[in-house]
Amino acid sequence: MNRIAVVPGSFDPVTLGHLDVIERAARLWDEVHVLVVHNPDKAALLPIAQRVALIERSIEDAGIGGRIIVASWSVGLLVDYCTDVGAAVLVKGIRSQVDVAYETPMAIVNRHLAQVETVFLLPDPANAHVSSSLVRQVASLGGDVSPYVPPAVSELLSTT
Repeated sequence: MNRIAVVPGSFDPVTLGHLDVIERAARLWDEVHVLVVHNPDKAALLPIAQRVALIERSIEDAGIGGRIIVASWSVGLLVDYCTDVGAAVLVKGIRSQVDVAYETPMAIVNRHLAQVETVFLLPDPANAHVSSSLVRQVASLGGDVSPYVPPAVSELLSTT
């Protein structure tokens, strides 16, 4: 039996916290789909194709093992993607109680709609304060984001 999980997010940009969740998910499931999703409520810094490429490069550079597929999804429900690829689990990184409050109703609806369970992974304490929004803000003001993101992202943001 091939156990498949999906790690969804906007990954705008991917952070070291994201990579930590992806790496741990790859140890727990046979196949992990890292899914870059379009969030119409957020103004994106990077186009989806560039986010996919940065995640692929960051996974490779970090030497993260496991069967990891990076894809994007912008049409339909997240559980539709899960059904299409045979995934029964969504994996979400949770940094705080605010994340729990935001993610819990969606987890319940996803289970109701398609019997897709949601598993919350707590962050490495070193990355618990890091979010893509914080990285974007620091980078936009000329700050050094290298402690929070993979090298490929740091290189990109330092040149823009």
